[in-house]
Amino acid sequence: MTYRCFDVEIDNHVAHLKMKRGDELNTMVPEFWKELPDIVRDLDDNARARVVVVSSTGKHFTAGMDLSVFARSTAIGTTPSAEERGRKALRLRQNVLAIQETFNAIDRARMPVLAAIQGGCVGGGVDFVSACDCRYATEDAFFVVQEINIGMTADVGTFPRLCHLMPQGMVRELAYTGRRLDARRALECGLVNAIFPTQDAMLKHVMDVAKDIADKSPLAVHGSKAMINYARDHTIADGLDYIATWQAGMYNPETDMREALTARQEKRAAAFGDLLPNRRG
Repeated sequence: MTYRCFDVEIDNHVAHLKMKRGDELNTMVPEFWKELPDIVRDLDDNARARVVVVSSTGKHFTAGMDLSVFARSTAIGTTPSAEERGRKALRLRQNVLAIQETFNAIDRARMPVLAAIQGGCVGGGVDFVSACDCRYATEDAFFVVQEINIGMTADVGTFPRLCHLMPQGMVRELAYTGRRLDARRALECGLVNAIFPTQDAMLKHVMDVAKDIADKSPLAVHGSKAMINYARDHTIADGLDYIATWQAGMYNPETDMREALTARQEKRAAAFGDLLPNRRG
């Protein structure tokens, strides 16, 4: 399938989603908000990949939400209307929730999603990468909570997720000032896993990480992501209780564990089965 915003390649269980509108700073036009969750859900529901890498083209990863989306989402209430105020506000809330689902699809996907970030990661870009499992950046990369600079509060996922990824004081500084967070400081704060001198070096490393993940048991990787996400959102006691329940249903030493141990003894690569496709509806 052809997309306006993405090129998609799948090789050796690794899906590579590349934002391809570099000349337009990879702004998040209306098509972006539909294409991204559609791609991720298709990869997940049909078990097409075991890990996803998201990268970009051009000078910047993304300049954030396109003005056309802002115009569409903020049109409510900007001109005289006979519609009742409460009902218009409810419609706006539903619009925001719908946009949030774009990045929720990444968080909910059974496979890990790795982001490779070059140049600017601005506004909605921060929402985007904060929903990914791991982030890697070039030395010239920078992050901006741009919304404050245009008189609004970030609302697509930056704050609920960013506060789990880096010190809250730094999140507040970025949120209140709209200043740039450079790659070196992002590494020190824990927002990114590593930084690289060039995009090529970064992509080589990220693809190596993706290959390592794809070589592991997809069921165990999915369980690890599910447990980490659950632990993020719950108490330690809740997390311990949930993983006990999870293991009661998912733990099966006769399949993936046996293959992992046998492959190690025989000094060969393990061969694991893919996850089963999801059945919706």
